[in-house]
Amino acid sequence: MPVIDTVAEDYLDDFDFVAIAWKSDLDAATEMAHRLFSENLQWGIGDDIFRLYGIPGQPASVIVSQGVVVDAWFGAAGDEELRTRLDAALALSS
Repeated sequence: MPVIDTVAEDYLDDFDFVAIAWKSDLDAATEMAHRLFSENLQWGIGDDIFRLYGIPGQPASVIVSQGVVVDAWFGAAGDEELRTRLDAALALSS
């Protein structure tokens, strides 16, 4: 997640970044969010979001553009891969 938080800074005008905690409670999620995230990421708790997007576990990422899923993957992404995927999503919306 720190990679997403760092990369997000360069894309804040184009995307909203939201981290969803799964199988957690508010206190544990809040503590982790304060350790891992800056104001670049919004966060919350929502097991339903995982079912909605068909995500079997964490880490997983979904890029939504204009209400349509344009990319999704299971597993961590490094800085370069994340930027490539975000740039591709931006190109689709242009």
